[in-house]
Amino acid sequence: MSAHRICRFQIGNGLARIGLVREKDLLDLSGAGVNTLSELLEERDIPAHLETLIQAGLDAHSLERITFLAPVDQQEVWAAGVTYLRSKKARMEESDFSASAYDRVYEAPRPEIFFKSLPHKVVGPGGLVGIRKDATWNVPEPELALVLNSRGALVGFTIGNDMSSRDIEGENLLYLPQAKTYNKSCALGPWITLGTEEDARSWQIEVEIRRDSNTVFSGSTAVSQIKRSFRELIDYLFRSQEFPQGAVLLTGTGIVPADDFTLKPADAVRIRISGIGELQNRVVEV
Repeated sequence: MSAHRICRFQIGNGLARIGLVREKDLLDLSGAGVNTLSELLEERDIPAHLETLIQAGLDAHSLERITFLAPVDQQEVWAAGVTYLRSKKARMEESDFSASAYDRVYEAPRPEIFFKSLPHKVVGPGGLVGIRKDATWNVPEPELALVLNSRGALVGFTIGNDMSSRDIEGENLLYLPQAKTYNKSCALGPWITLGTEEDARSWQIEVEIRRDSNTVFSGSTAVSQIKRSFRELIDYLFRSQEFPQGAVLLTGTGIVPADDFTLKPADAVRIRISGIGELQNRVVEV
């Protein structure tokens, strides 16, 4: 049996609902009283709970009738950095000033973890991701995102785009929050695929950027190239912190465009992770 996929969606301009995605339709879990992702993520055995709901005679909607929303409702989004060797090298190259810091954190016991987005600011599938007006070197960062409940249990995965202004971060490491956290700087979707770290380690991540119908950049990497275990990253995120509604943790990028590449308004960014699906967004200046 394929992995369960849960989502947030809406019909027309209606309220957000929770659904279970199937091949050609989805089950509307609101009919069973499931109104937020947060409450579903807290179930002790989500697959078993979903199997029960499948037998409950819930309404189904054609995928053509619905709009997928970002798969977060009350979860903060955080991110881990310098988890791939390629990311370490790229961030050392963008800044002589900060190079030693990136080199040290890649080898250090403590990972780099930073706040990325409040849930209501996350962009969903088909939405617009932003590049800063005051930046000149902007890139997408395709990432596997871990979906966690309040207990720090790994529930599943979604696709993340950690939009970044490399020139701002490269100027001074202390500018990292401005380079990473701004309007439309985080996209997630299209849904949450339930699974374990063992499942995800075999997946591939791909990105394609199109401009005026031409591919201007493409790249790929493997989830197996992430240096740290997911449990290690989760444990550090939850140290001295509480997430009553759960959290989403981006795991870093292993795909970095050449230094002469920067995103432009209207670019189309397509990120695919083999075990999840595809997240597409267009670029706008913010």
